[in-house]
Amino acid sequence: METIVIKKETPIGWIYLNRPDRLNAINQQMIKELRQGIDEMLYDSDIKVIIITGNGKAFSAGADISQFKELNGYTAWQFAKSGRELMDYIENINKPTIAMINGYALGGGLELAMACDIRIAAEEAQLGLPEINLGIYPGFGGTQRLVRLIGKGKALELMLTGDRISAKEAEKIGLVNKVVPLSNLEQETRNFALKLAEKPPISIALIKLLVNQGIDLPILAGLNMESLGWGVVFSTEDEKEGVSAFLEKRKAQFKGK
Repeated sequence: METIVIKKETPIGWIYLNRPDRLNAINQQMIKELRQGIDEMLYDSDIKVIIITGNGKAFSAGADISQFKELNGYTAWQFAKSGRELMDYIENINKPTIAMINGYALGGGLELAMACDIRIAAEEAQLGLPEINLGIYPGFGGTQRLVRLIGKGKALELMLTGDRISAKEAEKIGLVNKVVPLSNLEQETRNFALKLAEKPPISIALIKLLVNQGIDLPILAGLNMESLGWGVVFSTEDEKEGVSAFLEKRKAQFKGK
């Protein structure tokens, strides 16, 4: 891996974007390696939660603009498509993902964070989609994910102005889940991940499916999906373990079966 670093701290898998000299700018190589890194974590049964963060002072300052002069209409479409497909993949895998935003999360970097299930940011972090200032617009799913997270009005404001916002403002509008001091960021994120790692994996996978797919369906279709999912979870060993543990007043030990 040239652009990322992988660390396994069972039950947590860490993926570090590793181009600190370029503020972890996302290029085609990083897109490819992120997919490989996610796959490695996904198919490791000991890893229950995946955390994505950046080395250095940035989560990611966005796509690597130095490559833009080489793009034409077709190659720009291919680059955007590969980035968007990576974000779709991250959003829909059956393990929970956390973006640990240690600094700048701009453009494609924020789009990567938005593809994760949970976003925990340092107080010093700055977030934004500044693509408008380059004469373009977000191309890795930002125009769609941002409006679903914070609503049409605020999403349009951020994309049309290209303004950055503080982590505190991002928390206020629902763009990040939690803001903590930078000195506590890693431990707070680890603690959150460990809490998720104790939950039943099949239920987590179904919750993600219901939320991510159901949001664009008529509510009746979403509710029917929810009811059908209950048939799945009630056929699992984890459901039996969870109910038994509750009745026996002990902590449940879920195995993803």
